[in-house]
Amino acid sequence: MKRRVVSGMRPTGKLHLGHLVGALENWAALQDEYECFYFVADWHALTSEYADTSEIVANAYDMVADWIAAGLDPERSTLFVQSLVPEHAELNLLLSMTIPIPWLERVPTYKEQMEQLSDKDLSTLGFLGYPLLQTADIIIYNAHFVPVGEDQVPHLELSREIVRRFHNFFGELFVEPLPKLTDVSRLPGIDNRKMSKSYGNAINVSDDAETVRKKVMQMYTDPKRVRADIPGTVEGNPVFLYHDAFNRDRAEVEDLKTRYRAGKVGDVEVKTKLAKAINAHLDPIRARRAEVLTKPSAVRDILHEGSRKARVIAQATMERVRAAVKLKYD
Repeated sequence: MKRRVVSGMRPTGKLHLGHLVGALENWAALQDEYECFYFVADWHALTSEYADTSEIVANAYDMVADWIAAGLDPERSTLFVQSLVPEHAELNLLLSMTIPIPWLERVPTYKEQMEQLSDKDLSTLGFLGYPLLQTADIIIYNAHFVPVGEDQVPHLELSREIVRRFHNFFGELFVEPLPKLTDVSRLPGIDNRKMSKSYGNAINVSDDAETVRKKVMQMYTDPKRVRADIPGTVEGNPVFLYHDAFNRDRAEVEDLKTRYRAGKVGDVEVKTKLAKAINAHLDPIRARRAEVLTKPSAVRDILHEGSRKARVIAQATMERVRAAVKLKYD
């Protein structure tokens, strides 16, 4: 049997190019070798979006349309919705009975997120317990691997510690998940800040060709280069980071870099060729997305069927867990 991979994504807005190169293309590549479970993390979305939940379902359908367009195949992967498998919540509750609060407070991104999202009240139990629910999401399917970047490895190590502590009380029940490290391309926003919908600085997977072109032409470059004949810096320059990620013509990319460093090419040419490269990358994705959306209920049907399949596995896991915790009332 294939080993199992589990990962999820929060439906909090449009997917952008960072999601595409940082997660989706890797998820798609794993489908042949692994049994893949990819889920809509709608409960996780509530940890920061609880004040307004009106767009979560619509965002979920839109997001999964992008998943399929980017290469996720419902015939080869199980695509499902977290909240349609309530056993996630039951396992989260049982894990919470044994896990010390300081373990959750030490998560590297906890304080960081509190600072970054200072406009929201995140002093909630749900936000603090995010890593615990994340652990439940993974281990309920006995996932062998979770695709992560280097920065997310501490989160998964916490999940492994949670599993070991639970095992100390109730015996061996779960697979300890391992990180499957991905070579994540870190794409900045077009203004060179972190790519975020709140900054309005993202190129979305669903953007049409003209929107992509306009966004690329606004892109931040080398601020010291006020004229095309001034040598520019390529390293860390967002325009060239995107060329490296999307332009398949490597000779063209190297030529642009050489001329840019020598002050022999203007930003307009560099950006025009970048917009062309991004659109060439997105064109087949746009075509698949349009095909998916020709049937309005297609994504809904895929998610309900995937959730049914996922729940069969989750229910079997919880039968074993309840027996181990001595909570079976026969």
